[in-house]
Amino acid sequence: MYEDTTKRRIVCSICVINSKMNAKHTTSILKLLLIFTLTVIILVYAKSVLAPIAIAAILSMLFVNLSAKLEKRNLPRWLTALLSVFILLLAVAALFFILSWQVQSFAENVDSMKANMLKLLSRVQDWIHNQFGIDQEQQKDIAKEQVTPTPTNGMAGNFAGKLVGLLVDMVLVFVYTYLFLFYRSRIKSFLIRISAPNDQERALNIAHSSAKVATDYVGGLVKMIVVLWILYGIGFSVVGVENAIFFAVLCGVLELVPFIGNLTGTSITILGVLAQGGKGDMVVGVIIIYALVQFVQTYLLEPLIVGNEVNINPLFTIISLVAAEAIWGVPGMILAIPVTGIVKITCDSIPSLQPFGYLIGSDRKRRKSIWKRQGRPA
Repeated sequence: MYEDTTKRRIVCSICVINSKMNAKHTTSILKLLLIFTLTVIILVYAKSVLAPIAIAAILSMLFVNLSAKLEKRNLPRWLTALLSVFILLLAVAALFFILSWQVQSFAENVDSMKANMLKLLSRVQDWIHNQFGIDQEQQKDIAKEQVTPTPTNGMAGNFAGKLVGLLVDMVLVFVYTYLFLFYRSRIKSFLIRISAPNDQERALNIAHSSAKVATDYVGGLVKMIVVLWILYGIGFSVVGVENAIFFAVLCGVLELVPFIGNLTGTSITILGVLAQGGKGDMVVGVIIIYALVQFVQTYLLEPLIVGNEVNINPLFTIISLVAAEAIWGVPGMILAIPVTGIVKITCDSIPSLQPFGYLIGSDRKRRKSIWKRQGRPA
């Protein structure tokens, strides 16, 4: 009788312990879901405030090493931060100058481009008539039904508002970048103060690793874009594309948006070729150049220049891009990869989140870019 009572007590104790562990596990999952939901809500409704801050934070990481080297030469921090922002401003100004210079040459050929587009449209209408029996008047009526008329004044006002908003955001990015570089020691001290004494070292390691991954990714991406400008420029010039420099710069810049950017740039180039009166052989040439450049980019440029410092598997790369576009649009897609890399580093450093880090990551061994193997800063 005594032994039966003891066994019952042991079984009851085990059941109580299991129920408490299950309750604790369920509570942890609910907390994570709540934090995730609140984070998404904040990101959606605070996009106008947080997007410039996030972009500036990534850019400031890119200039930390340069600012630190200049400070070792007894330059004050305010000056090193200002010089870093000035370099960034020069790069953006040079990019806009090249694009505006090429756009001016477009303006000189507007009439011929309109004539070529009208001819192309007429061919498309004839093809539709021959294939489906819909004449041009019926096609015009269908097009009018599909297009919703919008007031010209409203369109102009909307465009002007977006342009002003873009300029304001650009100014804020430059200001935030300067302030992040100037106050980076204070930010580091803040991370130490909000962390528990036992977690301070881990918090600093997470911050340093995150900055390193963002710097390596963005720095490698910038180098790769410059190489793509050269490759696309040579390829489009050989094919005979007018304004080849413009389309090369455009295709390179759109590489900031992974997967989608290169397809968009090539599609715009093909439309530009058709508008300029290019024939089918030139379009095929553009497609061949795109395929060759993508092959070189995938198997040579990315392994040698960018490396795989972010180390995210393709599934979560695509998920992060789609989710970031839904939340922040194009700025979100640009930030998706480095931010996901930072999330992975954070998960890998916290024991309770390590399963999520494993889920996001890949089994590939981390491979450094050629710049790092040669001892050069990325």
